[in-house]
Amino acid sequence: MNWILLIIAGLFEVGFAACLGKAKEATGIESTYWYIGFLVCLATSMLLLVKVTQQLPIGTAYAVWTGIGAVGTVLMGILVFKEPATFWRLFFITTLIISIVGLKVVSH
Repeated sequence: MNWILLIIAGLFEVGFAACLGKAKEATGIESTYWYIGFLVCLATSMLLLVKVTQQLPIGTAYAVWTGIGAVGTVLMGILVFKEPATFWRLFFITTLIISIVGLKVVSH
């Protein structure tokens, strides 16, 4: 169950990064809503991270959490914000995914 919560926490990290990107593009009250979304996603992500680190090793949990956030944010950038999907970006994202899975496999 803790691994599922950790994945959800990582997805909320992607959410707060996406909200920042959208807030930057928005103006007026729409921008305020995106910043509120950022705060909600940030708080949820952090609270879930705190919860899972009570059972999982902090080093592993934090690395997986940031890895999910990094991979998700890059993919969000490519798919939503039309950032370039170069070979090297995709190559290094793939190696990061392999590393995240490896940490899950070797953690007790």
